[in-house]
Amino acid sequence: MQRVKSPSGATVSYEIYGTGPALVLVHGAFSDHRTNWEFVRPLFEKQFTVYAIARRGRGETDATQGHSLEDESKDVVAVVDAIGQPIFLLGHSYGAQTALAAMSQLADRVRKLVLYEPPVPPVAAKAALASLETLASVGDWESFSVTFFRDLLLTSPQELEALRATELWPPIVRDARASLGDIRAIIRYHFNAERFRELRTPVLLQTGTESPPQLYVTDALAAVLPNVRVEELAGQAHEAMTTAPEMYAESVTRFLLSS
Repeated sequence: MQRVKSPSGATVSYEIYGTGPALVLVHGAFSDHRTNWEFVRPLFEKQFTVYAIARRGRGETDATQGHSLEDESKDVVAVVDAIGQPIFLLGHSYGAQTALAAMSQLADRVRKLVLYEPPVPPVAAKAALASLETLASVGDWESFSVTFFRDLLLTSPQELEALRATELWPPIVRDARASLGDIRAIIRYHFNAERFRELRTPVLLQTGTESPPQLYVTDALAAVLPNVRVEELAGQAHEAMTTAPEMYAESVTRFLLSS
């Protein structure tokens, strides 16, 4: 793990692997710099030098309290500053909102940007947050995770039970404490698609055909970004890098390495 100081004051860590042009990865909630990319890592490292950022509370990055999404966007900027060369930038879920927010300072250093289902700041989650805070206060991270997936991600009971029966579930629960900070931050975040109307960087917006579109800002961004492509990942929902890693890596690589 490498470490760098963010302008917000936090120490931010990131892992480096692979060879090729620089690709910075910004993971989502209920995952970290390893679990979010576990299944696509063997595919990415053949094509790119990957810089996988560990967001707040993961890896060796400070577990701060009360941080904002804008603070985490500064963390991304700090890592790009440390790399010192033009990069590709990819963000998933909360990490996609973070990567997008960082573009106000990075537009001239990001060759292309990939965003996989950046979430709508969930107004409805303000009501759900009370129950999540109660579960967090007693350390019931299992129920906390179930509640989030069921009530905020709208995961069906059948899909949720299937997920809980896999080896993917324990890492999700382990990340719940750090993910509480993500939930608090995204609820406070004011998203305005118009802010990005002048962003000239080529952008790929990925979306799963099985994902509820109302949960994500994909359509709002597609309507304003001047250099944008939208790609649907057939049969996938919010975690195609895990459920269909070959499909996902091919989508990313094709976009980033095309002329």
